[in-house]
Amino acid sequence: MIGKDILLRAYGHMCQVQYMADTYEQHRSVCKYVHSTSRGHEAVQLALAYQLSPADYVSPYYRDESLLLGLGFSPLELMLQLLAKAEDPFTGGREYYSHPNYRGEDKPTIIHQSSATGMQVIPTTGIAQGVKFLEAHQPSKLTCTAEGELPVVVCSLGDASVTEGEVSEAFQFAVLKQLPILYLVQDNRWGISVSAEEARAMDAYEYAGGFPGMGRLRINGSDFEESYRSLGEILQVIRKERRPFLVQASLPLLGHHTSGVRKEFYRTEEDLALHAARDPRPLLRSRLLETGITETSLVEMEKRARAEVDTAFQEAVSAAEPDPATVGDHVFVPTPVLFEQGLREPVGREKIMMVDAALYAIKEIMEQFPEAVLYGQDVGRRLGGVFREAATLAEKFGDHRVFNTAIQEAYIIGSTVGMSAVGLKPIVEVQFADYIYPALNQLVTEISKSCYLSCGRFPVQTLIRVPVGAYGGGGPYHSGSIESTLLSIKGIKVVYPSNAADMKGLMKAAFLDPNPVVMLEHKGLYWSKVPGTESARTAEPSSDYILPLGKAAVVLPAFALRVEEGDSCCVITYGMGVYWAKAAAAALPGQVEVIDLRTLYPLDEALVYESVKRHGKCLVLTEEQQNNSFAEALAGRISKHCFRWLDAPVEVMGALNLPAVPMNMYLESAMLPNAEKVKHCLQQLLSA
Repeated sequence: MIGKDILLRAYGHMCQVQYMADTYEQHRSVCKYVHSTSRGHEAVQLALAYQLSPADYVSPYYRDESLLLGLGFSPLELMLQLLAKAEDPFTGGREYYSHPNYRGEDKPTIIHQSSATGMQVIPTTGIAQGVKFLEAHQPSKLTCTAEGELPVVVCSLGDASVTEGEVSEAFQFAVLKQLPILYLVQDNRWGISVSAEEARAMDAYEYAGGFPGMGRLRINGSDFEESYRSLGEILQVIRKERRPFLVQASLPLLGHHTSGVRKEFYRTEEDLALHAARDPRPLLRSRLLETGITETSLVEMEKRARAEVDTAFQEAVSAAEPDPATVGDHVFVPTPVLFEQGLREPVGREKIMMVDAALYAIKEIMEQFPEAVLYGQDVGRRLGGVFREAATLAEKFGDHRVFNTAIQEAYIIGSTVGMSAVGLKPIVEVQFADYIYPALNQLVTEISKSCYLSCGRFPVQTLIRVPVGAYGGGGPYHSGSIESTLLSIKGIKVVYPSNAADMKGLMKAAFLDPNPVVMLEHKGLYWSKVPGTESARTAEPSSDYILPLGKAAVVLPAFALRVEEGDSCCVITYGMGVYWAKAAAAALPGQVEVIDLRTLYPLDEALVYESVKRHGKCLVLTEEQQNNSFAEALAGRISKHCFRWLDAPVEVMGALNLPAVPMNMYLESAMLPNAEKVKHCLQQLLSA
C-alpha cells in the first residue's frame, strides 16, 4: 500500500511540471533556448526518483525534468539551466534544459548528460562496471544506502534511442558481467516525427529478450502507483541480486518534442487525443479523490504549485547572465605533473624496446595504484596484447584488473566515463588506430565534453592506448595515422612518444593526468625493427621517472656556426618522422635541428617558435596524409607567429593524399615519407 503522503507528493510535483510547461509556452520569447518538458512522463519518473538513495547513480535523459524534481532539485534550479544563466547549478549556462550533473551527499550522483540519444547508456553501464569492481575488490570505497544496502545504477532513455548500436554494446556487457543496473525505457512511441511503427521491428521489452540474463518488465508508466510498486520491487532485486533489468514504461507524450519542433507539425488530432487520455496528472488526481482527499485540498495544492513556479520563473529571469570571460573555464582540470622528475638514464641500465617500456610503465602503475585497471581487445591473460604490450600483466595483477573485452570499441572507450566517475583509473586499448572510429561518438560526445559541461565536476581520467602507423605491409586497415582526427576534438590530450624513455615517462604522466589522454604508439617503433630506428631503444628510466605532457625536445641540434651563417633549418616532427629527419640530417652535417614534439596537445609552441626564429627555415614533417593535416595547421601557425624571422615559406611533408595505406610494400613506400625524400626537401629548403 502506497501512503497518501507519497501520492500527494507526486501530485504536487506533477502540478509543478504542468505549470512549468505552461509558463515556458506562455513566455516563448524569454525561454528562447531549445528545451523539452516531461509532460506525460511524470508518473514513472517521480516513482523512480522517490526510491533512489544518495548512494545510487542515475543518468537522466533530456525529458527527465520530473525525475530531477523528484530527486530534490527545485524549479528554480531547473529554470536557471533553462535560461542558461550564470547560476545554472549544473553547467553554468553551457547546456540545455534538463541536462544535469551532480556530486553531493544528499542526492544520487549524476554524471554529465549529453543530448545524443542513447549515448549515455555506455558511460552509465561503465558506472555499474565500476561499482561491481569496487564491491568485489575495494568495498571500503563503495558507499551504501542509509539502510546498508548496495547502490544501484539507473539509466533512463527514450524508446527511440534503443535502436542505437551503442545501446546493444552496453546491454551485452551488462548481461555478460551481470551488472547492477536498471535501464528505464520511457516509451511514448515517438522519435521526434518518426513513429514506433516506422522505426523499430520490436519494442525495448522484446529487444531485451535477446540478451540472456537481462530481467525485463512492461509497466503502465502513466499510473504512478503501478510504477512505484514495480520499480520499487525491481530496485530491491538489483540491490540484493546484483543483475541488470530493463523496464519498458508505456506513457504518453503530451508536450512538443522540443520547443522548436512543435507537435502540431506532425501529429494528428486523433493521436494527440489518445495521448491526452493517459495524462498522469488527472489520473492521479482522480485516485486521490477516491482515497478521501478533498477537492478543496487539491485546489490549494495546485495554487501553491502555481505560485512557486511563478516566483521561481521571475527569479530565474532576473538572474545574471554568465560572464563571457568564463567561457574558456573548465576545459581541463589541472594536472599534478608539471616538471620532469626521476632518472631518465640510470647508470648501468640496459637499453629496452619501446614496447617493453610501455609494459614496465603499466606494471609500475598497477603496483602503485590499486584503482588502475587495464582492459581492451586481447590484452588479457592468454595473449597479453597483439603486440605483447600487456604480456604477464594479468598473471601478476589478476583477471579482475587486466581483462579482455568483446570487439566493442565504443564500449571500451565510453565505459571509462563511468569507471572514472566511481574513482577507478582505467587504461584501455584500441587494437589498431584504424578501428577507433566506432568509438568517436563516445570520445567526442561524452568524454571530451564532460569536464567542460560539468564545470569541472566530472573530468574523465582515462589513458587510451592506440597503436598507429605504417611499416612492412600492414595494409589499409592496420597502418593508419589518426592524429589530425583526434586533434580536431577539443577536451582531450594527445601524446606521441618516439623512444622508450619518452614512452615510459609520458605514460606515467598521462596516467596521473586527471583528464582524458590518448597515447599514440607507433607499431614500427615498438621493437625498432624498421632500419634506422635503433635509437628508439633507450636505457630504462627509473620507476619514478615522469615526463610532463607538452614538453618537446631537441633530439638533434644544429652546429652553432651553421646557425650564425644562416645556413641551417629546423624540422618539427614526431613519431617515425624523428628517424626520417635524423637520417636525412646525416647527409647535411650540422645544418639541421630536429625537434620531437612528443605531445601534440598540449603543444610546446614556445620551443617550436624559438627554433624556427633561430633558423629562419622550417619543415614540418608527418606520417599522415598531408592535405588538411595537423602538420599543415601547425605550419600555418608557425608562419603567423614567426613571419618576421622566416627566410623561406614553411614547408610541410607528409604522406601522399590517398584514402588508405596500400598493402604492397612498394606502394606503401611510395606513399610514405622516408629519409631520402626528407633529405631532398631539406636541400631545397636550405638553398632557398
